[in-house]
Amino acid sequence: MSLERHREDWERLAEADPLWAVLTARGRKGGGWDVDEFLATGEAEIAEVLARAEALGLPARRERALDFGCGAGRLTRALAARFPVAVGVDISTTMVEAARRLNEGVPGVEFRVNAASDLALFEDGSFDLVYSNRVLQHVPSAAEIERYLLEFLRVTRPGGLVVAGIPCRIPLPWSLQPRRRVYALLRRLGVSEAWLLRRTPLTPMRMTVVPEHRVRGLLEASGADLVDAEPVDEGPVRALRYYVSVR
Repeated sequence: MSLERHREDWERLAEADPLWAVLTARGRKGGGWDVDEFLATGEAEIAEVLARAEALGLPARRERALDFGCGAGRLTRALAARFPVAVGVDISTTMVEAARRLNEGVPGVEFRVNAASDLALFEDGSFDLVYSNRVLQHVPSAAEIERYLLEFLRVTRPGGLVVAGIPCRIPLPWSLQPRRRVYALLRRLGVSEAWLLRRTPLTPMRMTVVPEHRVRGLLEASGADLVDAEPVDEGPVRALRYYVSVR
């Protein structure tokens, strides 16, 4: 699947239900998320991650943070409470518009669309923290995930920290991704995309895996320091949250 098709999928998901597309919890589809409860999950997640980062003595400064794959901005908002500037980027224009509405008036937040396979819109060493969770797993290929990881390292200043969640194994039968496959089949048969997204449990979301040894090898070759890798609860999916120090 091309990155353009990936972008189109997330435009449709954002149009149908942006909060559920970000957090696909059972019973929340179709407007089931309470906004305050949704935002509270972001606050809890960032508090947990930064507590672990502080224990690791990272990042050296807390001036600018990047939330990659920001969706509706729940994590960007939480980062803005801890960094003077928090920038959220997303491949979907509709998601970015939702993030701006949801976070209107929140100081220090900025949202930008990035539909490219890199982060060329940012200069080297632009951020003290780059954070991405429940995002890279939806990128079409492992090679593209690895390319984004290298971009995270590039835009992080020395003494900064990259934290990225990536699935490393999906057991059967979940690895077959039946909901995505049935969704794609029905779309080819002409079934309305809007109806599928609003009325069925089907989804175009894919789950892409990068084995742990590949991530470790990439980081080692790039000269970054992997300081921690902790398991993340993703149901049947085994995922790791990598904490990477940039020299």
